[in-house]
Amino acid sequence: MHAKVANISKRVASAFLLALLAFSSLLPALAPQQAYALETAKATARPNGESGSEVYGGSETRITWEGQADADEAITQLALTLPSDTQFGVDSARVTMLSGEKNMDRTVIDAEVSSDGDTFVATFPEAYGPGGYFRIELYEVFFPAQGGAMPLSGTYTLQDGTTLPFEADPINVVTVSATDQLAKSLEERDWVKAWNSNKFLRLFFNPSLIVSSIPVVFNGFLLAIAIVAISFPCAIPVGLALSLMRMSKFRILRGLGSLYVNVVRGTPLFLQIYIAFFGLPLAGISIPPFVLGFIVLAMNSAAYMCEIFRAGIQSIPKGQTEASRSLGMNAAQTMLFVIIPQTVRRVIPTLTSEFILLYKDTSMLAAVGVMEMVYDAKMIVANTGSITPYIVAACFYLVITLPLAKVVGNLERRLDGVAKKKRKKKDAADADAGAEASDDAAETTTGAGVLASTAAADAAADTRTRQAGEGA
Repeated sequence: MHAKVANISKRVASAFLLALLAFSSLLPALAPQQAYALETAKATARPNGESGSEVYGGSETRITWEGQADADEAITQLALTLPSDTQFGVDSARVTMLSGEKNMDRTVIDAEVSSDGDTFVATFPEAYGPGGYFRIELYEVFFPAQGGAMPLSGTYTLQDGTTLPFEADPINVVTVSATDQLAKSLEERDWVKAWNSNKFLRLFFNPSLIVSSIPVVFNGFLLAIAIVAISFPCAIPVGLALSLMRMSKFRILRGLGSLYVNVVRGTPLFLQIYIAFFGLPLAGISIPPFVLGFIVLAMNSAAYMCEIFRAGIQSIPKGQTEASRSLGMNAAQTMLFVIIPQTVRRVIPTLTSEFILLYKDTSMLAAVGVMEMVYDAKMIVANTGSITPYIVAACFYLVITLPLAKVVGNLERRLDGVAKKKRKKKDAADADAGAEASDDAAETTTGAGVLASTAAADAAADTRTRQAGEGA
């Protein structure tokens, strides 16, 4: 009996404790919440981009804050706290109280303004209100370059000295890169202003626009390199196969190879790109722009590589083929192990030139929306009206084409030097062979002369001997 009573007591006590804990957790929710009497009506920043409504970090803007005081509140001081590392000026700041119908009456408050770290403080000469609608305008504001949601908060002081807080919605600031910051700083330099005063220099060589265009065009540069890096290796085997088809003994293969090469080489690449990008979707074939771009360039380049390989194969002396066949090689083995290795060495300079042309042809993809260099530069030109981004894109093309052109020249000189050395060695060998033949002929002639002289002397001696015998 006592045990049952004890268990019941324990359960009652546990239930009481649980109820007490639940009630204590509800107390904060049941307690009256503090309400801010001064409500923020507006907190905005002036757009500072080239276009649109974006607010960029690191560039000058203006903050406008507006708030409505309660009907029984007379305010003597307003303090607006900005995000950390935000710069602002106080000399040109302005505090205004709006009143009347639709707040059309404006009273400029001759407030004493100051700054306390990241906080702007405006102390009024007297209490304004009650129920006033206040506006603070801060100029020369520079938000942090990293951007993000910039929170605003502050406090206001009543006539009786009570200080209360208020909140405001954050201002969204766009992140600004280091190059854009550098471009902005260049625009403020005196020498840049003097440089841009010349219309030609401003249109084609704007320093600040050069700096801001480089990272944008560089992204297109990487895409163009990726397209060429994929399309060029794919075009090599296709071009080699087409060259073998054009030299085939079978008429059908020769016809197909010649038809493809003549059609592709006889029509503009720009037209081929348009047919692929606008014709295939109409036929129900959907291919991503990047993939379709390198396919079109690879198929176009293969037609030109076909002629390069065909010329290289036909430049190999027929003696190479005859010697290989005499060693027991069939036609495929001769082509694979004897002719093609020599052909590749001979056509390397021409293939390098084809790589340069293919790299430059990627600019045509800008017309169909592939975001390579020319496309990115065109977007900047459309926004700025300056040709400078095209100049930046041209420099990126030259970064690849000039060194490769130098490589092609060196390869051509090296191959030409090797050919000259071979010709000299052959001429020297022919000369040595001719000299040896002449020496052999001279020795033969000399030996014959000696034998003839000896025979003549012997004949003369026999004659004298016979005459002496007859005389005796």
